[in-house]
Amino acid sequence: MQLTLPPSPVIQGQNKIGRGFNNDTTGRLICPVDYDWNDLAVRQHIREYHPDYRVTAYSWPAFLYQDERYDSQKPTNGLFKGKLLLKTYKFIFTSPTSAEMEDQEELNPDDISTQGHPKQRRTAGERRTRCDVAGLLNMKSVQPRSIAYTAVQASLRFALSSTGSWRVVDDEFNHQEFYDNIVDFLELPMTPDASKEVDDLLLWWNRKVFGRKHASADRPQRVQHLSVARCRC
Repeated sequence: MQLTLPPSPVIQGQNKIGRGFNNDTTGRLICPVDYDWNDLAVRQHIREYHPDYRVTAYSWPAFLYQDERYDSQKPTNGLFKGKLLLKTYKFIFTSPTSAEMEDQEELNPDDISTQGHPKQRRTAGERRTRCDVAGLLNMKSVQPRSIAYTAVQASLRFALSSTGSWRVVDDEFNHQEFYDNIVDFLELPMTPDASKEVDDLLLWWNRKVFGRKHASADRPQRVQHLSVARCRC
């Protein structure tokens, strides 16, 4: 079994001084994908605010990518499929417990509730005391702005940073611009191919969060093109 080494330095619960680029692990996650965090010289340049290694909202941070892998030749591959991003989304919207469970799309559809996470087994005297956020908001599908909210306002990047309190601009990184860039990518695709790519990405998200059985809520049937409608023409 492969052992996972602890962050260096070890992250403290309430003290954020040891996070951000001061920490090798959180630094890797928020490092712009345009820079190679594995290069020790690059780490030093970022930490020393070298003008050629500025950290701004014009570069995607690594935690947005699946396995934190970025291909400059195919920059959208794996984008918004980061494991930590998905876990944080589920923690916020479908419960902390669901964030630690296996992917919803791998579960038996009969074991998935309308909110997408497995039904909890309770004793006769146990009652549910609160509803998850997705249930309270009557969320049936994952929407682009909820992904942006998770990445920014819900503090995934903020939580990984060394900033002690929320601010729109953290050094040179503007969280408002970061949020807008995510929304623009997901809501304003530039080409038909880009639009198809976003549709497939949102389907991926819905399967991961709400399960296969409920993923269709984001993609209604085009009934006008089906056999019943054709017979009425």
